[in-house]
Amino acid sequence: MDRSVAGMTPFRIDIPQADLDDLRDRLTRTRWPRQLPGEGWNRGVPLDYLRDVADYWATGYDWRRHEARLNTFPQFITDIDGLRVHFLHVRSPEPDALPLLLTHGWPNSIVEFSELIGPLTDPRAHGGDPAQAFHVVAPSLPGFGFSQAPAEAGGTLERVARMWAELMHRLGYDRYGTQGGDLGAYVAPAVARVAPEHVVGVHIDDGFGFPSEADVPDMNEAERAEWAQMQQWMNGGVDHHALLRAAPQTFAYAWHDSPVGLLAWIMQKFKEFSFLTETPEQAIALDHILTNVSLYWFTGTSGSSSWPMYERLTLADDGGFAWPQGQQRVPSGVYGGGSALMRRLAERDNTIIHWPEGNPGGHFVAMEVPEAHAADIRAFFGKLRGRSA
Repeated sequence: MDRSVAGMTPFRIDIPQADLDDLRDRLTRTRWPRQLPGEGWNRGVPLDYLRDVADYWATGYDWRRHEARLNTFPQFITDIDGLRVHFLHVRSPEPDALPLLLTHGWPNSIVEFSELIGPLTDPRAHGGDPAQAFHVVAPSLPGFGFSQAPAEAGGTLERVARMWAELMHRLGYDRYGTQGGDLGAYVAPAVARVAPEHVVGVHIDDGFGFPSEADVPDMNEAERAEWAQMQQWMNGGVDHHALLRAAPQTFAYAWHDSPVGLLAWIMQKFKEFSFLTETPEQAIALDHILTNVSLYWFTGTSGSSSWPMYERLTLADDGGFAWPQGQQRVPSGVYGGGSALMRRLAERDNTIIHWPEGNPGGHFVAMEVPEAHAADIRAFFGKLRGRSA
């Protein structure tokens, strides 16, 4: 895409030096609390651990290097449905590449895809099949990063999905795939629901087929035991869904004013999402995490990014937690499939054609294992290439 495309303004990240200086000043003047009794992370982020990470953020982490890295991806701003939308648009060197719409999660950003885009757009350079290349479009969700937040209540997944479909239309893509994890796993199938004639297939990281209380009566004994284990996992950690439904404005004051407050919150969530390791940076490089935290800080979006929770987009009709709504208009696949119970439930509401077992990684696989993630995305859409014509 070039400057001639109507309504698309080229964009470059350029955080003022005064903002970097202010961040370092705030970090060095942090008023630290005492460490509460307890072992490890069972009272939250440990004091000594967070002090070390904050010190590195202030004195060792190089934002300008990572800003330059992000700026290697072509970026644009456009207005859709009354909101300013920021997006990456990285075309593959392969002319027959399939357009792919990536949607990030929470508390994440387009930083989530910075190591994934190369293997997707140029598989030849990463040991893959050039016939399985993608043109990547990665928008920042409304209220995240450089995208404008909804000014009024009433936001829905369908609105975002229609916005994304309009974005792909403006870019001249008539047939494309959708992919996402975490919050992006809700958006990816929603795009297929609103624009099934344009979507080739839906690939998500995980989330298809998780059971709810309504499914329990139909479970056998083994499935009920599995459900009990799931409940223990789902009820662990900080329930950010409930917290951000109840009082997001209250918490936003601290996150917006204190970089250590924001860092502690996001590190808490990345610890819970990186459930296979002792600390988040054992799963995801610390610089990668800090680039994401820095983007939240510099754009002031710790509060505005909570709108999907306070708009109750992750709730079922009965008030319980809801996993992504399925659709059967186009085929679906998942990176981390799961048990027979989960597949049975997934196939109730989706046309599943890709359900691998044993893929590596935890929750944010695009950050943890980008090469494996890209390979699985290629494998799924490789089954659908004939339908993209």
